[in-house]
Amino acid sequence: MMNINTRHSLALLSAAALALTVGCTSLKTPATAEVAVSKAAVDNAAGAGGAQFAPVEMNAAREKLALANKAMLAKDYKEARALANQAQADAKLAQSKASSVKAQAAADVLQDDIRVLREELDRSQ
Repeated sequence: MMNINTRHSLALLSAAALALTVGCTSLKTPATAEVAVSKAAVDNAAGAGGAQFAPVEMNAAREKLALANKAMLAKDYKEARALANQAQADAKLAQSKASSVKAQAAADVLQDDIRVLREELDRSQ
């Protein structure tokens, strides 16, 4: 009959072995989901005007996504994950920059409209 300490140690050892196995397995499984999410992020950034308003970031995102796809073909899933995550970050930055530029442009138009209205009000008085 095992005592409580032996059972407890055995349970901890089993849990550690399971965690190690799962961790190593995830490095050997394809990074399909990560690459797909990154592709969607790049597509969204392009749709938001990233190529026009943040071309450096968009190019970086596209290049890293292409490298992630090459790593997938080479079955270097760890590298594919890393590149996919970097591509996603670059794409989000491009999308944010594009949104910021568009918002600033809209604010500028609004300020111009307000200025024109004020000038018309001043003339009418």
